[in-house]
Amino acid sequence: MDLLDQIYNAGVVGAGGAGFPTHVKLNCKVEYLILNGSECEPLIATDKYLMRTKAAEIIETLERIAGMIEAKKIVIGLKQKYTTEIDCLKSAIKELKSKIELHCLDNFYPAGDEQILVYEITGKTIPPAGIPLHVGAVVSNVGTVVNIHEALYGNPVISSYVSVLGEVSNPRILKVPIGTPILNCIEKAGGATLNDYSIILGGPMMGKILNKSELEHSVITKTNGAIIIVPDNHYLVNRDKISIEHIINRAKSACIQCSYCTEFCPRYLIGHPLQPHKIMRAIALSEYDDSIKAAQLCCECGVCELYACPMGLSPRQVNIYIKNELREKGYRYKNTGNEFYVREVRENRKIPTKRLMARVDVTKYSGQKLEELKEIFVSTVKIPLRQHIGKSATSLVNVGDIVEKGQLIGSVEKGELGANVHASINGKVVEVSECVVIQSENMEVEV
Repeated sequence: MDLLDQIYNAGVVGAGGAGFPTHVKLNCKVEYLILNGSECEPLIATDKYLMRTKAAEIIETLERIAGMIEAKKIVIGLKQKYTTEIDCLKSAIKELKSKIELHCLDNFYPAGDEQILVYEITGKTIPPAGIPLHVGAVVSNVGTVVNIHEALYGNPVISSYVSVLGEVSNPRILKVPIGTPILNCIEKAGGATLNDYSIILGGPMMGKILNKSELEHSVITKTNGAIIIVPDNHYLVNRDKISIEHIINRAKSACIQCSYCTEFCPRYLIGHPLQPHKIMRAIALSEYDDSIKAAQLCCECGVCELYACPMGLSPRQVNIYIKNELREKGYRYKNTGNEFYVREVRENRKIPTKRLMARVDVTKYSGQKLEELKEIFVSTVKIPLRQHIGKSATSLVNVGDIVEKGQLIGSVEKGELGANVHASINGKVVEVSECVVIQSENMEVEV
């Protein structure tokens, strides 16, 4: 069985983003294989933990992947400040006699954005609305490569490594079965230290904000890497509560056309024709010209609204709204083929991570040490059949079936854009819908 088949069988998807099926992504031939180890979002420590503790596995697996896709260069991009992780990777590279290179980045946001990372390492700008493949590169994150390593030994993706931090008693990294309730994760980090709290599922800049009532039905998937517990009146939570109607009205009444949202936009700075201030102007004047179509180039990093805008407006949310409208109308951004150039001011417009954390009021959590791993096992899991971009997996089980950990419970055809799904615990299937719910007869245990 070749590596691509092993990846497909194991249900590997991108662990650090939208969950693009990895067997589809790696079905290519490229010049560069890039490992994204820069932990793009502030506070998250999952990838750093994996680079410290699984360096040899990561290097070995990258070599295997590179052989399959015929990559001439293998580069790990990570931040210069990750001194321990750099030492661990260098040691593994030396021991395995690998030619893998490390590319060390400054501590700026969003260093881990795929397009930014590709430019930093290769000097090539991915075309607007393009993907790394268009410049001869493919990018995987650390968690994905660790899952590919497991796939080499026939082990499917049935668990996630999750940073749990913020307003909890014992911030830590958890290894949990896919489908574990988020409330269980909070409990295993010592529980929330507040009665009224919300969580950020993901990083503070791009993560999804959930209130306590939403947590009752929320579970860990293959793409989740962090849970940040914050007060219910936190700055980021309050911003998330603003309706799109109010956001648009504020854009119409308060945008001063300073253009800071454009001047700091990471995609604009690498040469893309995305100018958020022009989109805000079009919205304010209700003049929907061609400039708004560039909203589809927005990567939703949040720099415009959480750092750049002096009026506290939300160009990102406006872009998301426009993208959804254009998508419903079947419009896709078409690259004009015009030449584009990286802006000369880019180096001076990189956002320092420390300053960014202060702006979004999360600096107090930056001192929490996430070095300890705790593995937990739960008695009930709720496993979504769609944890990835593309088609939902088709259930292979029925209510009443007895399943074993690692058993295939949802499948897609190899040629389809989707991913297989496996049972993450032993037990009985008690519900099949958009999710498969499995209950174990054993009580919850932990190690």
